[in-house]
Amino acid sequence: MCGIVGYIGQQQAAPILLQGLSKLEYRGYDSAGISVRNGEEETVIVKSKGRLKVLAEKTNDGLAVKGNCGIGHTRWATHGEPSEQNAHPHASEDSSVVAVHNGIIENYQEIKEKLEKKGYVFYSETDTEVAVNLIDYYYKKHDGDPLDAIAKAMMRIRGSYALAIMFRDYPGEIFAARKDSPMIIGINNSDVFIASDVPAILKYTRNVYYIGNMEIARLTCGNVTFYNIDKEEIEKELTEIKWDEEAAEKGGFEHYMMKEIHEQPKAVRDTLNSMIKNGSISLSDAGLSDEELEKISHIYIVACGSAYHVGVTLQYVIEDMARVPVSVDLASEFRYRQPIMEKDGLVIIISQSGETADSLAALREAKEKGVKTLGIVNVVGSSIAREADRVIYTLAGPEIAVATTKAYSAQLAAGYVLAVQLAKVRGKINEEKYTEMIEELLMLPDKIAKTLEDKERIQWFASKFSNAKDVFFVGRGLDYAIGLEGSLKMKEISYIHSEAYAAGELKHGTISLIEDGILVIGILTQQELYEKMISNLVEVKSRGAYLMGLTVYGNYGIEDTVDFSVYVPKTSKYFASSVAIIPLQLMGYYLSVSKGLDVDKPRNLAKSVTVE
Repeated sequence: MCGIVGYIGQQQAAPILLQGLSKLEYRGYDSAGISVRNGEEETVIVKSKGRLKVLAEKTNDGLAVKGNCGIGHTRWATHGEPSEQNAHPHASEDSSVVAVHNGIIENYQEIKEKLEKKGYVFYSETDTEVAVNLIDYYYKKHDGDPLDAIAKAMMRIRGSYALAIMFRDYPGEIFAARKDSPMIIGINNSDVFIASDVPAILKYTRNVYYIGNMEIARLTCGNVTFYNIDKEEIEKELTEIKWDEEAAEKGGFEHYMMKEIHEQPKAVRDTLNSMIKNGSISLSDAGLSDEELEKISHIYIVACGSAYHVGVTLQYVIEDMARVPVSVDLASEFRYRQPIMEKDGLVIIISQSGETADSLAALREAKEKGVKTLGIVNVVGSSIAREADRVIYTLAGPEIAVATTKAYSAQLAAGYVLAVQLAKVRGKINEEKYTEMIEELLMLPDKIAKTLEDKERIQWFASKFSNAKDVFFVGRGLDYAIGLEGSLKMKEISYIHSEAYAAGELKHGTISLIEDGILVIGILTQQELYEKMISNLVEVKSRGAYLMGLTVYGNYGIEDTVDFSVYVPKTSKYFASSVAIIPLQLMGYYLSVSKGLDVDKPRNLAKSVTVE
């Protein structure tokens, strides 16, 4: 939610800023801007409404803006409509302070009113301009000390933020500060970079520092110094990012989303191989011992969006396989219901970015209550990874498209492994079943790849429904969980209203929505529920629905009921989600393409929701 870049070094800053922003545009694309300093000269600010290409054209790809120190921003609007005036960077009235910001300042109105009484005038509708002027106020009040001004502002601001700040009196320096919003700092000899996310700087360096909560960084050419909120200098260790730049590029595909759909076999294989060694599961890298797993009395899974759907799937799998009670919560609601948690419980936080604001807040709530926490995240060194007691890394690599695909599949894989190990150490499966489950897991990548071979048929079918207004997904048990994710994929990138329903609830009101020609997608991977689902599909068909049936190879009798059938390879009933989701991801993708929409950057959405 908003992307920040910054650069100091020997090169021209503007082209580097634009390059970095192009890798962060998935975080926001309502407007963009850069601010560049050329030695002692005044800071130049250039902003534009709309996609980054407008700013690139305005600055001749950055060549028209000279200077080797600068900050940039791509915006996802929270306070104030998308406009050039509301675009970042923002400056104080005399331009002595310039900054970009990611996050939400909750008490901005209160601060704004007090600053107005002190003579400050505001030109935008943003909370960011309030932060800039607050820093300016403390800077002028306390003898022009940037560290002191930033620290005092941080103590005053409530909410979440990552800030990159330049002061007119300190040419060739950038200051950074953060609370609950992501920010990394990269270094490569004399070049120093700031970014909201790794892809922005992969072209230039893979060596990064993670700036901690309530910390400040001071960047000069070739050097970074870190401070705590008391302005005391602190030491940081460099982390090497294993991703390479090529992993974040499209690789010949038209869209990142399609590339990432095709990367799922590798993402799942890499994640499984990191946890399964020599035919046995090892969670030692995550710091989880068998003794700990054996003592868990209750599992609480907390997540948002697609990660929440992973949690719903894992609830079915873990409870059935390992017989451990599981609760699944939307992270945005977790705190507000004042959850009662057992002291021997385990809270699992699932997040691709490791920076999701609500999930991070839920993690902290659990830690405050003294309950052990486990993060399942994709980004090394992210906030959830650092703050959780234990962490399992999904090895999906960088995911650029806003709609998650490979990160979702990698999260499922990590959850399956955890479920199998839980079942074994608690005596719910024997050695023979344990070995069988591991073998099934290791075959998933090939089965996902096999499912992708059917994409042309799905493309043809999707083209028939590009004008659909409503689509419904129905399933029972794990198939209902699959439907939840399939429905989300459809609505978020094709803008078609879609809902997933537990098929057993059809007669409790849902069936009244069925009318002639409406598309209903039935999911039937659970063999013990197959006949019940067929009955449900017959019901909706009798009301005029057009039926797509998604089932496993062998269930060819489904063609007597549905209008269009899709088959996926057989696997354990527990792992069916991993193969069944592929046709639904493709369905959403092809519907979006057929409507001429921006698949990778759907309207009103950002990749990582780092504010509440």
